[in-house]
Amino acid sequence: MSFSDSETSSHGGEYKNFKQISRDRLLHEMLRTSDSGDSRSSWKVLIMDKVTVKVMSSTCKMADITDQGVSLVEDLFRRRQPLPTMDAIYYIQPSKENVVMFLSDMSGREPLYRKAYVYFSHPIPKDLVARIKNDTSVIPRIGALGEMNFEYFPVDSQGFVTDHERALGELFGESAQNSRRAEASLNVMASRISTVFASLKEFPFVRYRASKGQDGSTATNFRELVAGKLAAAIWNNITTYKSSIPNYPQKETCELLILDRSVDQIAPVIHEWTYDAMCHDLLDMDGNKYIHEVPSKTGGSPEKKEVLLEDQDPVWLELRHTHIADASERLHDRFTNFVSKNKAAQMEQRDGSELSTRDLQKMVQALPQYNEQKERLSTHVEIAGELNKIIRDTGLRELGQLEQDLVFGDAGTKEVIHYLRSKQDTSGENKLRLMMIYASVYPEKFEGDKAAKLMQLAKLSPEDMKAVKNMRMLEGSEKRKPSGSFSLKFDSQKKGNAARKDRTGEEETWQLFRFYPVIEELIDKMCKGDLSKDDYQCMNSSQTAPREFNGSSARNVPPKATTESTNPRSVRSRRTPNWARSRTSDDGYSSDSNLRNFSTDFKNMGQRIFVFIIGGATRSELRVCHKLTAKLRREVVLGTTSLDDPPQYITKLKLLSEKEIAVDPGLGI
Repeated sequence: MSFSDSETSSHGGEYKNFKQISRDRLLHEMLRTSDSGDSRSSWKVLIMDKVTVKVMSSTCKMADITDQGVSLVEDLFRRRQPLPTMDAIYYIQPSKENVVMFLSDMSGREPLYRKAYVYFSHPIPKDLVARIKNDTSVIPRIGALGEMNFEYFPVDSQGFVTDHERALGELFGESAQNSRRAEASLNVMASRISTVFASLKEFPFVRYRASKGQDGSTATNFRELVAGKLAAAIWNNITTYKSSIPNYPQKETCELLILDRSVDQIAPVIHEWTYDAMCHDLLDMDGNKYIHEVPSKTGGSPEKKEVLLEDQDPVWLELRHTHIADASERLHDRFTNFVSKNKAAQMEQRDGSELSTRDLQKMVQALPQYNEQKERLSTHVEIAGELNKIIRDTGLRELGQLEQDLVFGDAGTKEVIHYLRSKQDTSGENKLRLMMIYASVYPEKFEGDKAAKLMQLAKLSPEDMKAVKNMRMLEGSEKRKPSGSFSLKFDSQKKGNAARKDRTGEEETWQLFRFYPVIEELIDKMCKGDLSKDDYQCMNSSQTAPREFNGSSARNVPPKATTESTNPRSVRSRRTPNWARSRTSDDGYSSDSNLRNFSTDFKNMGQRIFVFIIGGATRSELRVCHKLTAKLRREVVLGTTSLDDPPQYITKLKLLSEKEIAVDPGLGI
């Protein structure tokens, strides 16, 4: 019996991205190493609890699991059939209930399984270890007893969540102050984040956004202390890992920046114009699942078909972070190119003349690939078409322009009032999102009875008004704000009545693609060593302050140059709508689109950067992490309590003023 963490390190050898390492740990270090050695063909049972099954499903496919010899996946708390000739792998949380259930399975004269390989998702308390060791009938039947230290949920190749959907309400709502539920939520959150660093064998500089009162004094309001409390809890776990996990680094290998949602209240509600964000914002999707109608194979009424928009789809992978107009044009070009080059497509378009035997042979050979690619491209063409129709039908272009002009200081009260009066058919949700952006940039316009007048003009309900009022709850204590002011501060990002400044050094950008989340600037500053030590404090000792953590990290790799020739490119096709054309080039490619030419070659990457946002993150923030990975040559991983689309975020914001917030049973607290 062994009791240790995995000894595979991410340092040295082939560099893999965040999700690849996570997947490999579960498949190779847990499932594959659980082979008893009796027979390579022997099948195993995998037993999980309600949390670890979500971890597994977010990291691996069922085919991956069966490839490792798992023939059956079971729920720990359901009645299970005895399989005394098979080995079982337990991947469970180290709770008293789980340990009792495991011991019940394997004790007595007739255990359910031949051998048990037990892996805990985070460190197990000593009393539970003693409980296992004291059961003498179970000990000989344990093939392995270890801590996987893996209790996070990958949602992207460079992103994960801790599955705290109600974190915004629990930590920043009316009931947050001195709440035991809030403290418990933070502890579970810290434990799950810490397992990220255990899995990747990374020892981070832990930095957090420090909140202070208006007079510079230390903050005392619970909401203002959330980031610091989480940083302290993570730091305690990390320091424990240094002595408990074999081969864990003893010196810092990466950076972790902890923020909360108050750092940027515009990003969750502004319309993001990338293909990915628009799919989740405008379409009725269930997670990454898109449902559309396809012709019936029997000639009847259309059938509904589910499509997963995920990394395994190369078309999705290429287009997800591109502007919707760019994505639409690329799809048209790809489909045209595909039809012109594929043998089966050429045969399908023939005029009915007789096919030679050679033609038929070529067509048959091309058919499997042809059907798969045609179906994939057709689906994306349909999705892009639906998005463009919604944009036209809802007048989203004009609204998007006003949103971005507000953020960059190019529009004000006059333009907002004109829009509300002239576009009264705009949906309530879109008007609410506009008002939330307006409140962020012009907080003084929401003092006294001004807010009520604006809401009346926008014809928004009192329920909608809650979302705007509750934005100030994220800012913490009233002491830090001027008297009577609805202050939504954006630190140095705000100058005059602009919440953002145009980025310098960007090659080119699509119109309506100006907006960028605050974290882009923060990560860039941190990489250069320019992030304020007072505003973003470090848990590590002062002797090891991460001043020199820039693009040329310990791997001595200079950051990849991102500025290319400024010569204008050729004029694009007339298919590109005028509103979507680049402001600086007729090409239509944005600086972000250079990601499509960026081969994810991690061999010469610098040290990782982790950013964790308490209270939910956005798809624009996830996009920025991919963009900065290419720019800085350092993998940037985004962690958060939940990945929220605008409607979800607004619903959560409205609930902040509720006295009691129901506990989500999936939080594990």
